[in-house]
Amino acid sequence: MTFDDSHMDALADLLSETAKAEIMPRFRRLEKSSIRRKTSRDDVVTEGDIAAERVITKALRQRYPGALIVGEEAVSENAALLDGLPGADLAFIVDPIDGTFNFASGLPLFCVMLAVTMKGETVAGIIHDPVGGDWVLAARGTGSFVRDAAGDLTPTRVADPIPVSEMTGSLSWQFLDEPDRSRVAANYTRCLAPMNYRCVAHEYRLLAQGHAEFACYTKLMPWDHLAGTLIHAEAGGHVAKLDGTPYRAGDASESRLLAAPDSDSWLELRRLLWDV
Repeated sequence: MTFDDSHMDALADLLSETAKAEIMPRFRRLEKSSIRRKTSRDDVVTEGDIAAERVITKALRQRYPGALIVGEEAVSENAALLDGLPGADLAFIVDPIDGTFNFASGLPLFCVMLAVTMKGETVAGIIHDPVGGDWVLAARGTGSFVRDAAGDLTPTRVADPIPVSEMTGSLSWQFLDEPDRSRVAANYTRCLAPMNYRCVAHEYRLLAQGHAEFACYTKLMPWDHLAGTLIHAEAGGHVAKLDGTPYRAGDASESRLLAAPDSDSWLELRRLLWDV
C-alpha cells in the first residue's frame, strides 16, 4: 500500500474532525475530575485524550481492517500492543493529544499526531494543530508540507547549518540519570538558546519549518517521535539515534535521538552535547 494524497487527506481530515468534536470543546473547560495523573506530576491524561483516541481508533479500524492500531492511552492499559509494531504489515500509531500538560493547563500548545508504519518503517506522518487549524505532514519520499485549512500545500525545509553556538534547540535532559543528567545539561549551554514547549509535536513543526535547529530526546515513545522524525527527514534534516542508526518502530524507549539540519551538524551536536 502506498500512502498517496487520498490516504493522507483522509487521515488529516480524521484528525481535525476528531479535534473539533472531542478536543477543542473541552479546552479550558476541563473539570479537575477529568484530569488524571499517570506516571508523574507532569504526565497526565484527560477525558479529551481518551475520547479522541477512541474516535480515531474506531475510524481507522473501519477504513483499514486488520491493521494494528497503537494508541498512547491504549498502551497505558495494555503495553503488549507495542510488541506487534516491528513486524506489523500496517500499523497506525496515535497520540490523541501531544502536549496534554499544556492542554490541561489551558495553554494552546498541543497537537494530534499520527504515524503509519509498515514492517517497522515509518511511511507517513501527520501533526495537526487544532488551535492553528493546519497540519504538517509527510509521506516517505515525497517531501514535507504544511497543509492549510483550504487544503493547499506549502513545502517545508529545515534550517540552514550554522555553528552550534548560534543554534536554538531542545534537549530532554530531565529523563537522564546522573551523572549524564548534570553533564549533558551543562553542555546544553553551548547552544544559543533552549527550546522546550512541553509538546514535541510543536518542536518537530518548528524544526521542519526552519525556525529551530535541533532536538535531542532521551525518552522515545513511538507516538511522540515516529511522525516527527519522518517529517523532519522529509524536510531535508538528518535524524538518527545517538549510535548513528535510524529510529524505527519498536526501538527501546530509553534510546536517545538527535535531529539536526544535516549530518555534519548532527556529528558536531553529538560531540558537544554528549562528549562523543
